[in-house]
Amino acid sequence: MTRTTLVPTGTGHHRMPTNAKHGLAPSSSSTLARAGRCTLVGAGPGDPELLTLKALKAIQAATLLLVDDLVSDAIVALAAPGARVVHVGKRGGCQSTPQAFIEKLTVMAVQEGETVVRLKGGDPFVFGRGGEETEHLRAAGIQVEVVNGITAGLAAVTSLGVPLTHRDHAHGVVFITGHAKPGDSGTDWRALAATAHSARLTLVIYMGISGARHIQDELLCGLPAHTPVAVIQNASLPQQRQAVCTLGELQPTLEREHLSSPSVIVVGDVLQGLLALQQPLSQQALRA
Repeated sequence: MTRTTLVPTGTGHHRMPTNAKHGLAPSSSSTLARAGRCTLVGAGPGDPELLTLKALKAIQAATLLLVDDLVSDAIVALAAPGARVVHVGKRGGCQSTPQAFIEKLTVMAVQEGETVVRLKGGDPFVFGRGGEETEHLRAAGIQVEVVNGITAGLAAVTSLGVPLTHRDHAHGVVFITGHAKPGDSGTDWRALAATAHSARLTLVIYMGISGARHIQDELLCGLPAHTPVAVIQNASLPQQRQAVCTLGELQPTLEREHLSSPSVIVVGDVLQGLLALQQPLSQQALRA
């Protein structure tokens, strides 16, 4: 298995395997004689046992895998021995491969006859830019198959033994990003908090660590300070860490526990039982 990492350099170019025709490492002669194809595959939260059978088959059939930063090594290791693996890392606050370059590389590889798997953490269509990549490929005349994966928000709360919905505590769930696109004002957290409180919704916030203080302050305008919150880092992986607190204590908890990205922040009454287990008996008596 050949591995390559593509990241921007100071000159605006990219380190790539040297092949003048399409910038990829040489492929076996048999793979380029047929029409290529592309599959967007959800790798799930990281635990390889959480892959779907369809995802596993696609990974094993690929001649080229374009792998996002959050895909675990254990999942990449499932690729065929002759497959080439190109890491096109994208993570907030880190050096990333530009989205336009990833899309161009994917099109070129398919046109050269590769069986391409675009391997994404979680689900391609849940904050994975799967929609953008699908649109780009279809505009280039390439048919795309999408294989869903378990999204990190679901895996995170499940790892704590908690549901996202519950007839007594949560009538629905909202998956939302805490990271706004440059130039975008982002989510109206006050309006969302009011809706979540009145409609009894669980909030699952992706990419919210860097803006946690602002998110906390805004949510407190519509949700009680004692609303339970869980923060789960590296969900489903051996290095998973988590903390349960109240909304009013979110930022101090993040600082005390040194929780960082990639993490999911879950807000809602489905966590009441977990929160009660975290609190001393004296506090529980006061709340009662």
